[in-house]
Amino acid sequence: MKIENKRSYALWRFAIVSAVISILAALIVYNALSTTVIHADDWNRKADSVLSQVFVVQPIRGEIFADDGTVLATNLTQYTIYLDYRASARRDTAFVAAIDSLADSLACYYPTRDAKAWKDYLAKPLTVEPKKRKTNHVLLRKATFVDYERIRRFPFFKRYRSKYTHGLYYEAKEARVMPYGNMAQRSIGRCNYVLVPNKVNYNPKDTLRDFTDQLRGYSGIEYALDTILAGRPGTAKYALMTQKVTSWVDEPAQNGSSIRTTINIDIQDIVETELQAMLRQTEADWGTAIVMEVGTGAIKAISNLDRDKNGNYIEAMNYALQAYEPGSVMKPISMIVALEDGYAFPLERTMAIGGSYAYAGGSPIHDTHSPAALPVSRFIEYSSNIGMTKLIAPQYENNLNGFRQRLRELGFFDRFNTGMAGERPPYFPTLDPKLGGRVSLSRMAYGYSTMIPPLYTCAVYNAIASDGKFVRPRMVEEIIAPDGTVTQNEVSYVRDSICSRKNAKILQEMLHSVVYGQGGTAKSLKSDIVTIAGKTGTCRIANEAKRDTSKNKKGEPAPVRGYKEGQYRLAFCGFFPYENPRYTCMVLISKPAPQYRGAATTSGMVVKNIALKMHARGLLAARSDFRAEGPKGTSPVIYAGETSKIEHVRTMMGDNARHFRIPPAHESGHIPDVRGLGVRDAIARIEDAGYRIKISGQGYAVTQDPPSGRLYASGKTVHVTFSSK
Repeated sequence: MKIENKRSYALWRFAIVSAVISILAALIVYNALSTTVIHADDWNRKADSVLSQVFVVQPIRGEIFADDGTVLATNLTQYTIYLDYRASARRDTAFVAAIDSLADSLACYYPTRDAKAWKDYLAKPLTVEPKKRKTNHVLLRKATFVDYERIRRFPFFKRYRSKYTHGLYYEAKEARVMPYGNMAQRSIGRCNYVLVPNKVNYNPKDTLRDFTDQLRGYSGIEYALDTILAGRPGTAKYALMTQKVTSWVDEPAQNGSSIRTTINIDIQDIVETELQAMLRQTEADWGTAIVMEVGTGAIKAISNLDRDKNGNYIEAMNYALQAYEPGSVMKPISMIVALEDGYAFPLERTMAIGGSYAYAGGSPIHDTHSPAALPVSRFIEYSSNIGMTKLIAPQYENNLNGFRQRLRELGFFDRFNTGMAGERPPYFPTLDPKLGGRVSLSRMAYGYSTMIPPLYTCAVYNAIASDGKFVRPRMVEEIIAPDGTVTQNEVSYVRDSICSRKNAKILQEMLHSVVYGQGGTAKSLKSDIVTIAGKTGTCRIANEAKRDTSKNKKGEPAPVRGYKEGQYRLAFCGFFPYENPRYTCMVLISKPAPQYRGAATTSGMVVKNIALKMHARGLLAARSDFRAEGPKGTSPVIYAGETSKIEHVRTMMGDNARHFRIPPAHESGHIPDVRGLGVRDAIARIEDAGYRIKISGQGYAVTQDPPSGRLYASGKTVHVTFSSK
């Protein structure tokens, strides 16, 4: 009986299993028939719709290089590392037990937070009930894959294999990176992400999953040459293979071309350092500086620094391309017209100047530098407003817009197309004799009632330095296609000549006398090492933004005329070395502290320091001789460098030479030692260690606060003092 019961029980189980298998088999057969026969047309249409979708393949954006091939902008994959607090491990007491060790490890490798702060940060999501916890709690931003692998090997995460268990995962994203930080940032430009469809057949009903991020330029070269840098997208579609469906590229993406600029890293470093030092000293609102190569028009350096709310100077708006009233740097440009049209001759002709001169019923024009009378040849030297007015204005009384037309014929209003976005030509208003046109003309002659971008002023002075050849400023040296084909951006000219060679020589002498003449307004820029020729310009800042409460005929607020009390823009534009001009430099500083009123001692001093440093680095085709004997009682100093090279130079200089030791390597999380390094190297070393840097002085680092070796929270500021003594 027992055997029969067991047999019966086994048969029933077998029957049930057989029934289940039969039902499943029937379902499988039905679904197979449904898919392949009954609803075959529907599935074929769906397959065709998927396989016919054409997807966009995004190209790789081209890089931007300096003149020597140094990378200024490139693409880099950056990772955001997350913790999923809904993963099973997050609900496990093992995570709570491991928080202390995780916090210690993170604080060791990523000291943006100390161990306690990391612990609080990791524990905070645990206070929420499990179903409401975040799945994307950010652990690190802008990390590398090495960072992810390092964290993944922490004991807690290492014990679990799947991210669905340990909760650690990352998202990768292509980013535009500038290895040299803010160096010439506004001119090189920036990129941001734009959402673009990742399907060719775009449907307005598509969700965010049907879009992808694409890097596009929105300023500087990145914007002006965005089409060249961005490349051209390709296309792909799904293809049915033997074992799987995969993507098949129909038309490969054409990667963007790279661009080699004219920027020289060494000159750019000098320009930014000197401009920032002067802005700090004068507490100015902002400043801009341009260095242009005389023979080619190549922009070797360009810097735009603006003061932020914390008082630090950072790369901001490209002021070099914006138009402002130029002040007296306009006088040599006016003199070009006077010389070319002949009414400046004879140069020995003397005109009465005096201290005040009323012209055409306008407010009196004043001179602060000029004597009672001056020859035309010395108008620029003494920066005579009255002299320039008497020279220019009478020639155009019957044709007030004739002066502007002459400048147009010289190419002064032509667009340069340097490769930087946002270029603006000079603005000279149309003059009406019934609306004070004669007065405005007299002001134009010496730099008021008109607006000129610093780049244009620099370009005209560059033409003077190159004996009249009006070479076109440019910032793009060549375009390098993905296949290696190089397209050169050849030297071109706005006009073959802005003036005759003879008149260019006259203007060069006039600008030389501004620095070396008896009445020169920039005599403080004299140097026995590098001879500079140029012109100062001081201009009051107009009330261009203010409005009064009165209404004009259209009912609109009328602009407040006049100038802001005690606020100036100080400019200097010149070239060096005077004997054989190689570079033209323009510096403009806006709204310095009230005690700084001289253009020569501010903007002009920046130009002088740039010229001297370029000479010292051998950038003016003249190597400085480190073996030359210095002042008595001193010995030459060698700063930080490679040991073998230091010893070689010390041997040549003698045993009395002093030198700084090479700063030692620093431990992670500790402040590095930068004493003996130059500004650029010190900035790189401090920022690479995760700290901010505040700079005082110039030359080489002599002190730092806090001192090196101290354990200091990442992101804090290290104050480094530099000195050239």
